[in-house]
Amino acid sequence: MQSLSSRASVASFGFTARPQRVAARRASLVVRAAQVSSNDFKNGMTIEMDGAPYKVVEFLHVKPGKGAAFVRSKLKNFITNNTVEKTWRAGETVDLANVEKKETQFTYAEGDEYVFMDMTSYEETRIPRDEDWAKYLKEGMEVGVLLWNGKVISVELPNTVELEVVETDPGVRGNTASGGSKPAKLETGAVIQVPLFINQGERIKVDTRSDSYLSRAN
Repeated sequence: MQSLSSRASVASFGFTARPQRVAARRASLVVRAAQVSSNDFKNGMTIEMDGAPYKVVEFLHVKPGKGAAFVRSKLKNFITNNTVEKTWRAGETVDLANVEKKETQFTYAEGDEYVFMDMTSYEETRIPRDEDWAKYLKEGMEVGVLLWNGKVISVELPNTVELEVVETDPGVRGNTASGGSKPAKLETGAVIQVPLFINQGERIKVDTRSDSYLSRAN
């Protein structure tokens, strides 16, 4: 007959062994970053490469007559602002950067520093000017401030903005949206191509991702 002490010993062993096995399993878990295929690149996508966040500026799928397909890309380093070119195998797996977005409002510029106010806490964040986003900013515009590992790396504009044309050649009567194009300077300083019928003083919609004219503003 088994003694009480031996039963307690067995019970104790049976109780403690199970958590040990669970702990061992948990220790073996590996948390991996979200990933994307090079076939699914999009302009503006943020990836992580060599321990740094990069924005996909341009990409091109190439299918040569001989050999495997590949993807050419132009990437901008958010930390250094340098641009690099990299070729990926078609379907190659790439890590997405773990980027946090904070909703803010652009309040004012002071020299080459732009000041953004957190819409919840009302705290201000100062960010050095970057032409990629500064060229479309207007005071009061709501934008996203992007953070990576707690560090502010960039500003995310709305996909579409409405801006006034402050300088362009006179419109050509009779031209339609299917006609040619001409350069136009916008109220924020950006210069884009617009249809020939657009005149100075008109408000237009612009795609900030492609720097392209969309339509007249309503």
